[in-house]
Amino acid sequence: MSENVRLQRGGTLAQARIVYKTFGRLNARRDNVILYPTSYSAHHTDIEWLVSPEHALDPNRYFIVIPNMLTNGLSSSPSNTPDFPEVTVYDNVMLQRQMMLELFGVDRIKMVYGWSMGAQQAYHWAALFGESVERIVVNCGSAKTAPHNFVFLEGVRTAVQAARTPEEGLRAMGRIYAGWALSQTFYRREMWRGLGFTSLEDFLVRSWEASFLRRDARDLMAQLWTWQNGDISANDLFRGDLEMALSSIKAKVLLMPSATDLYFQTDDNRAELPHLKNAKLVEIPSVWGHRAGNPLANPEDAAFIDAQVEALLSA
Repeated sequence: MSENVRLQRGGTLAQARIVYKTFGRLNARRDNVILYPTSYSAHHTDIEWLVSPEHALDPNRYFIVIPNMLTNGLSSSPSNTPDFPEVTVYDNVMLQRQMMLELFGVDRIKMVYGWSMGAQQAYHWAALFGESVERIVVNCGSAKTAPHNFVFLEGVRTAVQAARTPEEGLRAMGRIYAGWALSQTFYRREMWRGLGFTSLEDFLVRSWEASFLRRDARDLMAQLWTWQNGDISANDLFRGDLEMALSSIKAKVLLMPSATDLYFQTDDNRAELPHLKNAKLVEIPSVWGHRAGNPLANPEDAAFIDAQVEALLSA
């Protein structure tokens, strides 16, 4: 899709484009749809491993759509769109909703599954679209970016902006992220050895630096702004009243934080839980920190997540 879109914070995104990928088939009733939005810096190729008959997002049963976030380098982003404006999570999900209606004729979503920034999008879908969303999975995410989470991102932003070159900034970003995305226990046990790295420095260079060097720093900074300003109540519908926004959610909600996540903490979800009408909080018992929620190389956590999501889908 490509058109001019008026944005929440003002301005227009010219020829707005969402790049997406689908899996499975839409059934005749159009009631087997799972939306799986991307996380920070991710392309659909980074998260589509979870779409498999071996996992809860089974393309033999569901029609699964992965929309790439605005600013991720595939959809409209600073790297491919001149004079790129500030976009919010609200802008993302409004455009995704339009896409689902116009391209697929879908006005009801069986589940929105999201990890990290994807979880923020899932929360927005449930708050903004009422009975159109049956279930959401908030995997290592929150309804509003917490102050400490905001501060973590300020450190990342400042390091990138202070760097002499974009490459230097991205390498610094990777090293900062490495200390936040995985737990102290992960490093104490040297669990990176099980991932095929020969030393801690090797892990930092070939995993973390390399991951961010794939991306354009302009895109990462724009998406970081979106993350920092994530808030399901920051719109005309709820006017900043977070409790009102949470209590308006009709979907069944699975809050699934990681026990060792350093920036999307379980306590954030615990504070949200009393305001949700139909929600369950299940903590991933993992030492993989934030990465427990995207366990590509971690079969134990993947099995835990699959079981919880399967239960939600059958409820």
